[in-house]
Amino acid sequence: MEEPPEAVAAWVRRKRLSMDVLLDPPGIATRAWGITATPSAFLVDRDGRVVARAVGTRPWTDPEGRAVIEALLKQ
Repeated sequence: MEEPPEAVAAWVRRKRLSMDVLLDPPGIATRAWGITATPSAFLVDRDGRVVARAVGTRPWTDPEGRAVIEALLKQ
């Protein structure tokens, strides 16, 4: 959310992330997606429609979190 690239790079290194991290310095995507907090997660279907949104930290890797994702993927 409009963070300086250096701060994001340091955070990515500390967390040892292997995924791509995209930056949006002017906040265009933040405004377009209505993001007001981080983390924010969106599940987008094959047609490009947002079918689920979560704001805040979620335990996605525990059994309950996985069940939510699996149920949404079946829709």
